[in-house]
Amino acid sequence: MFFNAMTTLFKFIVVAVFIGAVLDRLDIDANAILIEIGLTPDRIMGVAREGFEWALPHLILGAMVLVPIWVIYFLFRPPRLGK
Repeated sequence: MFFNAMTTLFKFIVVAVFIGAVLDRLDIDANAILIEIGLTPDRIMGVAREGFEWALPHLILGAMVLVPIWVIYFLFRPPRLGK
């Protein structure tokens, strides 16, 4: 499963670099596309920062509940025989 995920990631990176090179040859850059749709790089970074600031406390709270449950589950599960 890890190999499949890494292969997919590698393919995505290769295709993204290829498309970026083609767009660069056509003199199209990211700022031009963002301006065309009415966004700025600063606005995108602001939205990403707001999302991270919202998600981090929820992630920590969820982990504070799930990690002890996970530890208790693995401490009390029956041992595997034959391996």
